[in-house]
Amino acid sequence: MRKAITLVSALLFNAIVGATIALAAGINPVVGVLGAEAVASVPGFLAGGPATGILRAGIFRELWTGEMVKALRGGLEHSWLDGIPDYSAAVENDVIHLVDIVGDPDVLVNNTSYPIDIQALTDTDISISLDKFQTKATPITDDELHALSYDKMSRVIESHRNAIDDAKFAKAAWNFCAASNTAATPVLATTGERDAANGRLAMTRADLIAMKSAMDKLGVPAKDRRLVLCSDHVNDILGWSEEFVRQYNLDNINGKVGRLYGFDIYEASENPLYTSAGAKKDLGATASAGEFKCSFAFYTPRAFKASGSLVPYLSEAKNDPQNQQNLANFRHYFIAKPKKADAGVVMRSGYKANA
Repeated sequence: MRKAITLVSALLFNAIVGATIALAAGINPVVGVLGAEAVASVPGFLAGGPATGILRAGIFRELWTGEMVKALRGGLEHSWLDGIPDYSAAVENDVIHLVDIVGDPDVLVNNTSYPIDIQALTDTDISISLDKFQTKATPITDDELHALSYDKMSRVIESHRNAIDDAKFAKAAWNFCAASNTAATPVLATTGERDAANGRLAMTRADLIAMKSAMDKLGVPAKDRRLVLCSDHVNDILGWSEEFVRQYNLDNINGKVGRLYGFDIYEASENPLYTSAGAKKDLGATASAGEFKCSFAFYTPRAFKASGSLVPYLSEAKNDPQNQQNLANFRHYFIAKPKKADAGVVMRSGYKANA
């Protein structure tokens, strides 16, 4: 009888933990329950019941890994990275190999001359290492687990997921923006009314059309152009486009805010900073006078994203006699960037120190 009670209690504990983690990850809690119980069914993996207050390391690691993978995948849905070609299947040891084909074949129109000439296309292999994202460890004491503080566990997963997502989007946006203005990587500047508080020049209708024109000159197809606006430029456009206001109020879903001048428009807060001279600042840099976040446009078929490994690092309290606390953090590999820097445009905010 005692063993039966212990078994039922352990299964109930695992079910509750699985459901709680699933809810934190934004998925059906039934999936979490089934996942937890499936792993728990493996001999030797059942927790010793509520008296221990924690899952064994095997269940802990397997469950946390599975739910975090789902959560991170879900974080890309409906974002400005959604719809970009996903090359995750081509990742090996957190490195992806892309084939760069130089040039396109010539096209003959109404040809009557045979045999047709042979035109070779050269290709090279490009190896790209995925970016590594690591969170700092979060403590979870045995006392908290013994008290069945499931909210604590769900908050830990949610906070680590959010932190990794924020870092991934910031690095991706930085990758999509050119270092400086060149013929192949235009970095334009806004020309509108000056903000008396900080000297920033607003984005105008003409500035947005200039972005479209720059994409046209680069030979970018009209379909699948995507524009990721910083909040400053979103607010500027809301001031002069009634159509954008209507779309923003009705269609704003997870950052997607509408469509103007052939661009599918998204709003993001992680866009990189540019100096008043037009140079992109380092990732994570802070703004000085005259420096503002940019907006950027790109052609989705000429970009890619890829997810690599996810590793949970879980230290059990039994290995820490003094503090009696568990530690949890994660390491995740991911990358998103253009395949080639020839199909994107950046719009930074212009700056005037004095009126």
